[in-house]
Amino acid sequence: MWFWFSVIALICWSGSDLFSKIGCQDEDDKYSHLKMVIAVGVVMGLHAAWEIFVGGVEISWQIIWTYLPVSLLYIVSMAIGYLGLRYIELSISSPICNSSSAIVVILALFTAGMNEVAPAQIAATMVVCIGTIGLGIVEAREDEGLRAARQEKGNRRYAKSWMALGLPIIYALLDAAGTYADARVLETLNEDSANVAYELTFLATGIAAFVYVVLIRRSRLIPKREGAKYLGAVCETGGQLAYIYALADTAHVALSVSIIGAYCVVSVVWSWIFLKERLSWRHYLMIGMVAVGIVVLGIYDV
Repeated sequence: MWFWFSVIALICWSGSDLFSKIGCQDEDDKYSHLKMVIAVGVVMGLHAAWEIFVGGVEISWQIIWTYLPVSLLYIVSMAIGYLGLRYIELSISSPICNSSSAIVVILALFTAGMNEVAPAQIAATMVVCIGTIGLGIVEAREDEGLRAARQEKGNRRYAKSWMALGLPIIYALLDAAGTYADARVLETLNEDSANVAYELTFLATGIAAFVYVVLIRRSRLIPKREGAKYLGAVCETGGQLAYIYALADTAHVALSVSIIGAYCVVSVVWSWIFLKERLSWRHYLMIGMVAVGIVVLGIYDV
């Protein structure tokens, strides 16, 4: 079943990208990213309850507090990622966000030394970095007339700004820090308990976001607009579950991770089909480099 779980994770996480983009792109709702946090908090809270009361997963305040720094890094990175979706195409944002795996390798080089990192990982990291930097340069230097022409079909207009590229980069940095810290903390915690602690922390964050957005700022939750956010939240949670089950088959971990690592490519495909996003060949060349590097890094992420 490892193959099917890998495919499910790939589809779910790319679906999460798509639905999160749809849910967060409303230009007249400055709290759309926080409403996305509310949606994810609700879905993850429900799953945490299932794990505790049906699955029998052990959880305690000590586990929650121990895992809290990691949880906060992940949650803040996701909130920033949701905010960034308002300012840039998903086709560009997703590959940049997923370059966090390369940043983790760089962190390992500085802390563990060269002996802990395979040459292929270093080469893949260089490819991801070149592709990510190149993608930013192509986006920043693109002619305004060409930009307007290619964005016309999708009926969306994105202006050049530091936020457009800066927010996905900040996401990647925070997510990489979370991943790096995760590996250390999980040496002392059960993975299922840590995941439930993360979901409960996300639930608490979602409740705080609800109090701020709905009760304090008086911003309405419109069902028609919230639907995509909850679909994205379900996909995010489902992808995490499928990822865990796929990696449970230790004999095929490298193959599983290489399949799942390509989900940002599928996100680009969904962007082309459903969001009508059109990029230049230079954009797609850089995206291809990032995707190849991420897949190679995924194979070594075992």
